[in-house]
Amino acid sequence: MTTEPSKAPPLYPKTHLLAASGIAALLSLALLVFPSSDVEAKKTTLSLELESPAEQLTQDQDAAEATQATNEPVASPFAQIENSDEDAPQTAEAAPAAVAEKPKAPGHREVVVSKGDTLSTLFEKVGLPAAAVHEVLASDKQAKQFSQLKHGQKLEFELNPEGQLTSLHSKVSDVETITLTKNAKGYAFNRITAKPTVRTAYVHGVINSSLSQSAARAGLSHSLTMDMASVFGYDVDFAQDIRQGDEFDVIYEQKVVNGKAVGNGPILSARFTNRGKTYTAVRYTNKQGNSSYYTADGNSMRKAFIRTPVDFARISSKFSMGRKHPILNKIRAHKGVDYAAPRGTPIKAAGDGKVLLAGRRGGYGNTVIIQHGNTYRTLYGHMQGFAKGVKTGGTVKQGQVIGYIGTTGLSTGPHLHYEFQVNGVHVDPLGQKLPMADPIAKAERARFLAQSQPLMARMDQEKATMLASSKR
Repeated sequence: MTTEPSKAPPLYPKTHLLAASGIAALLSLALLVFPSSDVEAKKTTLSLELESPAEQLTQDQDAAEATQATNEPVASPFAQIENSDEDAPQTAEAAPAAVAEKPKAPGHREVVVSKGDTLSTLFEKVGLPAAAVHEVLASDKQAKQFSQLKHGQKLEFELNPEGQLTSLHSKVSDVETITLTKNAKGYAFNRITAKPTVRTAYVHGVINSSLSQSAARAGLSHSLTMDMASVFGYDVDFAQDIRQGDEFDVIYEQKVVNGKAVGNGPILSARFTNRGKTYTAVRYTNKQGNSSYYTADGNSMRKAFIRTPVDFARISSKFSMGRKHPILNKIRAHKGVDYAAPRGTPIKAAGDGKVLLAGRRGGYGNTVIIQHGNTYRTLYGHMQGFAKGVKTGGTVKQGQVIGYIGTTGLSTGPHLHYEFQVNGVHVDPLGQKLPMADPIAKAERARFLAQSQPLMARMDQEKATMLASSKR
């Protein structure tokens, strides 16, 4: 047997060996000179990249939940590394440990109402028989509220070791929870209603489209927007006077439960700038308990008449003594203002008064005529129908709904024909100067100013702070 001679290692030129030695020396020097933070950062990135898909999904879910809870943007783990300071690298070892959730009891079950779910299907999901549903619903008259399910509502079940229901709990609103608890007689129903705390909130808005859209964008609810329009409705015609660039400030009561807004109270103060002129309003409750709105210096916001009897309507025809009638096709005086709005839109009484007519009147169709004292009279024509309780000989209050937009009589489309008379003479309601209501009583003026002045000052401060922060 012959043995094969071993192969000699390859011979490299001396110049190559010298170059290799030089590179090795440079690498050693680099490891000694450069700080270790770069290496730590690379390790962290690698660690995150090697996480399993399930772990990564958990992190993403936690980040999303944190965003919802705090309303602050949560950066991804990668963004935290990429944006970290060199002096304070974000390493995996330095990351805070996750807080473990409190473990649920072995018999605890939770289900969320989905489309098509009934109380029976939810009981079935947690392993309870149909008989348990009947037992629960028959236990108490109020227990039927558990069957009034809403999409996304969560029901929490507590079961004993034998798999029998001992407790059923659900949150039906931000302020109300209901519970059924097993006892010797069956099930006891309990309702807990959280009492909201009241705080004040501020919003500022600039109109660049419609009032409703701009108010919603500013964070004002629809009902508060309507309240604001009602407060300033004596001075501002929201059908034709609103312009781009008009702005408003509002301080209102907000109801809060566990840090979450669950409802709104009244507007406390407001400011509305329309076409360069600013109007202010402050809510004041007098010593008799009656609330109303006044200007910041104590004059009543309330006039004897509302400027516009239909909210947010469009003026389709103005007061004119020489208008061509759209149906009769001849020149005929138009002694009123037409407000176009969708059929069924509420129509409000412009002021307190006695109803002279609530019925049919020729080309006006369904009509209401109101006498306001001895001097003023208003007419509302083409109504679809009358509001409940409005009848000839009755009385109405300012702002009360008296009927609804329609097309009865000689009408080409749904609108309100509105007339205004002074001592029996037709006048243009858009140009008529409205009489004022009484200002704050002298005996209450000091008390009013003690409330009004801080509210006006706060609106100024809030607006200045907001504008300053927007310029940063």
